[in-house]
Amino acid sequence: MTAAGKNVAPAPLEDRLRAHELISQAIVIGDARPFIAALVTIDESAFEQWAVEHGQVGDRIADLRDAEELRSAIQSAVDEANRSVSRPQSIRKFVILPRDLTIEADELTPTLKLRRAIVEKSYADVIDSIYFTD
Repeated sequence: MTAAGKNVAPAPLEDRLRAHELISQAIVIGDARPFIAALVTIDESAFEQWAVEHGQVGDRIADLRDAEELRSAIQSAVDEANRSVSRPQSIRKFVILPRDLTIEADELTPTLKLRRAIVEKSYADVIDSIYFTD
């Protein structure tokens, strides 16, 4: 539930984001916060193909996560996911994380389910930056 009292189920938005070829994982956040945001990880194999197509061969995801072309591709996935929800339920900001989530880091279960509390704790500073910067 957002700070404005809007109840938002994260799973449908996360599923829609993960449907995009470049997105490996998506974590929708917004509980007790002013708006909905998302943490996104990039699929490494899809990124390799994207990098070839965009003249970025040899670059890593962590190096390009703020690049306009990559952000634009992810924004299109966000826009598509937002078409299915009302404005208060839509994702307003997103951050591309420097690496994918892993079982080894305890961010995913062995069946690849998201461990939301652990991810939110691990990336608390990133989440704070979404809400406390312009």
